[in-house]
Amino acid sequence: MDERLSIAHFTSPVGPLVVCARADGVLYSLGFGGPDESRFLQALARRFPGMVPVETDDPGGTITILRRYFQGQLDALGTLRVDTGGTPFQRRVWSALRAIPVGRTLSYGALAAAIGAPQAVRAVGAANGANPVAIVVPCHRVIGSDGSLTGYGGGLERKRWLLAHEGVALPQQSPLSFTS
Repeated sequence: MDERLSIAHFTSPVGPLVVCARADGVLYSLGFGGPDESRFLQALARRFPGMVPVETDDPGGTITILRRYFQGQLDALGTLRVDTGGTPFQRRVWSALRAIPVGRTLSYGALAAAIGAPQAVRAVGAANGANPVAIVVPCHRVIGSDGSLTGYGGGLERKRWLLAHEGVALPQQSPLSFTS
């Protein structure tokens, strides 16, 4: 198969991003660039064997929409169409993530309950971690049951920034203290 994927790079407030989309704007993947980009490209190669990535400026307007989001138009991401691939269970989780409103968070347990699988908290966590469309499929909106920020593929500082950008009141970070 010699189909082409459009790849675009974007410098955002949370660092470099790399986007893979069709020319019509359907987003396949959004990941963090820089040192993490090789993982992004490897995942695309596994999903689309034989496809050739072609660098473009703004495939289907995805970069324009990301700019709007980072400039404060927080509902802009909801206009993007995504094709995440994945298993049926992963797609249920990712669909539920997109239903979390901007400015809100859910715990992994609440997310598991929302998809009708309250005992599948760990599986929900694994699906959350395998999300191929960071930020747009807002896995950063999932937090620990105690309100703490938990793992995020892009790092906790990015997660903290994204949540603050979306107006989520975050607990104050406690200062480091060392005992001798």
